[in-house]
Amino acid sequence: MAKASLRAIRKRIASVRSTQQITRAMKMVAAAKLRRAQESILATRPYASKMLEVLNSLATRTSPEAHPLLARREPKRVEVVIFTSDRGLCGAFNMNIVQRAEQFMKEEKAKTEELALSSIGRKGRDYFRKRKVSIRREYINLFGKVDYLLASRIGQELVQVYSEKRVDGIYLLYTEFRSAVQQRVVLKKILPVEPRAILQEQERAAPTGHPSVKGGPGAVEYIYEPSEKEILEKLLPMYVEVQVYQALLESVASEYGARMTAMENATKNAAEMIEKLTLVYNKARQAAITKELIEIVSGAEALK
Repeated sequence: MAKASLRAIRKRIASVRSTQQITRAMKMVAAAKLRRAQESILATRPYASKMLEVLNSLATRTSPEAHPLLARREPKRVEVVIFTSDRGLCGAFNMNIVQRAEQFMKEEKAKTEELALSSIGRKGRDYFRKRKVSIRREYINLFGKVDYLLASRIGQELVQVYSEKRVDGIYLLYTEFRSAVQQRVVLKKILPVEPRAILQEQERAAPTGHPSVKGGPGAVEYIYEPSEKEILEKLLPMYVEVQVYQALLESVASEYGARMTAMENATKNAAEMIEKLTLVYNKARQAAITKELIEIVSGAEALK
């Protein structure tokens, strides 16, 4: 019986050690991918910030009737695009997003007639599909090949949906990368394009001490070449594409950071479990040896 118990403990130790090797390897892979994703974010953020600056300067000098993406309508139909991962094992990364999405849907339910949901990532899609939530559009298996062409395709579809008045407002819900151990869930309204919202986003993203962009009623008027309409038709869809691209990059980096942290914790927990199981094994082995010695001594005493 003791031998069977010892054998079971040995198997469990071997199983935990094998799991520990997997979690350690996953942590190293996530760390390598996080480094590349972080470099992409650092390269993109200045461009996105300058885009916000230019667009805010233009939008404050332009009437809402100048372009369909500036038109503000009563928000009867709203769409939220959620960014989750295609795979698990990344801690609370996906759950934080879906919980915030559920909270947003609950808040907007009384204000809107229709609330649409689009999902980027398999986990978000599967979660809401199980709860019978209607998903207008889904994008899965994308995070291994994130590039601007992908963001452009998604952004153009959002622009088309808003321009055709199928929705009156579009939000992005994603995780902003701060560090490997810190990510922040962000809910951002991208359509209609609102100068005040752009200015607030720009001030939040700008470095400390960065001068704010001047604009508003007293701003100097521009002379457009080519026409104002042509410039807005080019810049406004590009703004949406850049916002989607930045959200994709932030989400990817946040996923790798969350996975790296989760796998590091799992590796530490496995080490602690191996230590405890080894102690239990040694105690059981010592008890078995002691029992055998007692039986041998008792048998020798009986022969005398």
